[in-house]
Amino acid sequence: MLQNVVPAEVSLVCVVKPDEFWDKKVTHFCFWKEKDRLGFEVILVSANKLTRYIEPCQLTEDFGGSLTYDHMDWLNKRLVFEKFTKESTSLLDELALINNGSDKGNQQEKERSVDLNFLPSVDPETVLQTGHELLSELQQRRFNGSDGGVSWSPMDDELLAQPQVMKLLDSLREQYTRYQEVCRQRSKRTQLEEIQQKVMQVVNWLEGPGSEQLRAQWGIGDSIRASQALQQKHEEIESQHSEWFAVYVELNQQIAALLNAGDEEDLVELKSLQQQLSDVCYRQASQLEFRQNLLQAALEFHGVAQDLSQQLDGLLGMLCVDVAPADGASIQQTLKLLEEKLKSVDVGLQGLREKGQGLLDQISNQASWAYGKDVTIENKENVDHIQGVMEDMQLRKQRCEDMVDVRRLKMLQMVQLFKCEEDAAQAVEWLSELLDALLKTHIRLGDDAQETKVLLEKHRKFVDVAQSTYDYGRQLLQATVVLCQSLRCTSRSSGDTLPRLNRVWKQFTIASEERVHRLEMAIAFHSNAEKILQDCPEEPEAINDEEQFDEIEAVGKSLLDRLTVPVVYPDGTEQYFGSPSDMASTAEHIRDRMKLVSLKRQQLRHPEMMTTES
Repeated sequence: MLQNVVPAEVSLVCVVKPDEFWDKKVTHFCFWKEKDRLGFEVILVSANKLTRYIEPCQLTEDFGGSLTYDHMDWLNKRLVFEKFTKESTSLLDELALINNGSDKGNQQEKERSVDLNFLPSVDPETVLQTGHELLSELQQRRFNGSDGGVSWSPMDDELLAQPQVMKLLDSLREQYTRYQEVCRQRSKRTQLEEIQQKVMQVVNWLEGPGSEQLRAQWGIGDSIRASQALQQKHEEIESQHSEWFAVYVELNQQIAALLNAGDEEDLVELKSLQQQLSDVCYRQASQLEFRQNLLQAALEFHGVAQDLSQQLDGLLGMLCVDVAPADGASIQQTLKLLEEKLKSVDVGLQGLREKGQGLLDQISNQASWAYGKDVTIENKENVDHIQGVMEDMQLRKQRCEDMVDVRRLKMLQMVQLFKCEEDAAQAVEWLSELLDALLKTHIRLGDDAQETKVLLEKHRKFVDVAQSTYDYGRQLLQATVVLCQSLRCTSRSSGDTLPRLNRVWKQFTIASEERVHRLEMAIAFHSNAEKILQDCPEEPEAINDEEQFDEIEAVGKSLLDRLTVPVVYPDGTEQYFGSPSDMASTAEHIRDRMKLVSLKRQQLRHPEMMTTES
């Protein structure tokens, strides 16, 4: 390739091989034999030794040099430049032929011949855009530096391409502007003739067949299906009108474009055509819109009436089914559903009244679009139908309200019944929890008389709470009996709840009495023990009574024995206060107090012990 393209400008060709190539020890090359035939020398050299033959400033970065050059970028730009030059030159010739041909003659046939045979083969806008992008790229490569701030100069052919591109762009813009003006003048003359013909077509159809179609449509139907049929018929009429309205829109745009062109000889005629076309189209569109709104209002009215009728049927069906007691939650849910249905009916009836009144208002204005036709009879039929539907729905709704009031009262009594039974069962549970707490947590007997008295007072309050719970449960069960009699039904759970309540209360009473006995014995024990253990030398006779010691010992043993005795219920079951470890701890404390009393007794019998063992 070098020999064929630039043989005289090449003196040395360097073939660069990677360093691994030298490891193969292949050194036999015969390029030097071809020097005379080729006209230049060919050598095989490694990349790191390339600078021996070529200056680094003339080598690119991939060969270790500093020359900033991208061959693919240059090649792409060159191809774009050549393509633009070719297309722009051809386009200039075509545009000049078209423009010159239009200037030489004004005959219609000649213009059409030029227009058909000499259309540009390429899009002028595309060619101009390509030229601007190419020029911008060339200027950027000339005046901007590369990345890193190092400035470089483009190739000589790139510098020469810039004025060529600018000259071609200027010529293209000039010829393209003339071409656009030629096309505009031709298009305007053709449009004016077509507009005049189409305007008359639109006006004649709208004032003739279009108006006759609207005169024949005035009813609103007596049901959804009838209104839908009328609406479908109206949509067919609108579809036919829409085709002519589309022509109107197009014509109006064309007329506006010609008016903006500012040709004085056509302004009066164009404005007259535009006004005539707009008046006819707006009048017909208003009539179509009124008819569509009337049918839509009728359809909505019949739709609301049908929905309300279905709601009333559903509510009536729900009221005709007798409600059997299930549970409080289901009855409450049913009552809520009943209220929601009644509320929905109220909303539906209000919506029906609003739709009906709006439809009546529209019908009262219908005479203004009657085209001279008497629509009084048809309007009266429509008005009577609308008022009849609203009155019928009002009567049906009133009957349902009366039945809802009766059902609501019964269901509220059912809710009260199940609520009383649930609360009574809850009272039994609470009383059972109090009994469980009494047996498991009310264990301590106090470390002294004062603490034991406090425990006894707390226990009495605890018993008062249990008594209130028991009384509350009894009252609820009595209320269930009254409600069952009113509803003429058998209570579902009160027959089982009352025995449970009495059984738990009996167990609580037995356990509570046992707790009171133990606390009272503990108070007596601690009180007597504290009298003896207190150091009262001024009253020695008070603590020398052997009977007191015997009494304390007897009370303590009785208390210890009572701790080991379970609480026996009427059914024979037994329960202990606390766990065995709890009882052992309480008993150990009593024994310690008894030991102290015994030691005190021995000291009184043998005074000499007081000094040695005090």
